[in-house]
Amino acid sequence: MPCCPSCNSQRIWKDGVRQTGESEVQRYLCRECGYRFSESSLSVSKAFRVERRVHRVPINSAVSLPFRCRIGATHTKGAKNLVKVEPTNQMAAGATMPTEATVKGKLVEFSWWMNKQGYAKASIRGYLSCLRTLWSRGANIYDPESIKDVMAKQKWSANRKRNAINAYSLFLKMQGQTWEKPRCKVTRKIPFIPTEAELDALIAGCGKKTATFLRLLKETAMRSGEAKRLQWTNIDSERRIITLNDPEKGSNPRAWKVTSELIGMLNSLPKKSLRIFGDGPINSQKTTFYKARRRLAHKLQNPRLLRISFHTFRHWKATKLYHQTKDPYYVKEFLGHKSIKSTEIYITIERTIFEPSNDEYTVKIAKDPKDIKDLLEAGFEYVCNKEELVFLRKRK
Repeated sequence: MPCCPSCNSQRIWKDGVRQTGESEVQRYLCRECGYRFSESSLSVSKAFRVERRVHRVPINSAVSLPFRCRIGATHTKGAKNLVKVEPTNQMAAGATMPTEATVKGKLVEFSWWMNKQGYAKASIRGYLSCLRTLWSRGANIYDPESIKDVMAKQKWSANRKRNAINAYSLFLKMQGQTWEKPRCKVTRKIPFIPTEAELDALIAGCGKKTATFLRLLKETAMRSGEAKRLQWTNIDSERRIITLNDPEKGSNPRAWKVTSELIGMLNSLPKKSLRIFGDGPINSQKTTFYKARRRLAHKLQNPRLLRISFHTFRHWKATKLYHQTKDPYYVKEFLGHKSIKSTEIYITIERTIFEPSNDEYTVKIAKDPKDIKDLLEAGFEYVCNKEELVFLRKRK
């Protein structure tokens, strides 16, 4: 596979073979910079070479698309000029179905445009996946009505449909176009909250690396993508502090005081990369977890385990924190939410799961500083002082 002549990247797509006279030319697309180039495969020698640069402007612009083409000549034939290509308005309703190579090239251009606009890699992958799915199911990505027709036939969830609408809206924005979005109402659902025993059973039944990953999610309520990007420099083993300075979804940076057991599990992992859990994709770690989850659900005869995902640990931790503190603003800061509205759902969950009869406390009275320190470390909270005695309590 050749390198890109523009940026020397090896992330190259093959986009079909073109016939030029008696020779065949393999076309390529660079996934990094969107540069298009071609290379002859007529003979072993690579004397014949075609390179083509497309200057990207909105296709509905009054300015014609300029093309600069050059074709090298073989040692037996002279050079010939390319036929001038006239710009077409591909966004018009009822446009003819574009070729697979054209769609791939436009998606590469869309990917690079999103990257330049500062979108996260996960967002780019998700939006590209939506557009590829629509294309593979018969939609013409240059025709909004065709997109609507295909969407209407899909048995997608409201969230999936909303993501597809947002992806295509952004695709049109790159083209300088707009469309009348189909209606899509997303109803927020109550997340599944397992018991702590079920989470601990999953952690105990997974391998060393996956168990450490799950324990980290349980204690910190990180998103799985945030935990995957965590580096060794973010861990203060001596003070048992983990810092997150690269949050997802615009969340606030956070820091947590964790248990010595988690620190020991983290330090036992091999240090083969700057990142604690390696440089591989998060999907490979999810696959490993799903296999272990299926095995444990069958072994323990508990199908509820199959409903536990990485994000379930975040929901569980938030619900437990609100039950312990009754302070939604503390939970908001712990999770890194920008708005309290994102945290309010855990109030509803806590009221449903925990009955009022369980809202009872164990009270301890201490005077010695060492006893007070031990009780605080055990989870008791300070209430008040009276006659040199310190009253502390802990929810049962």
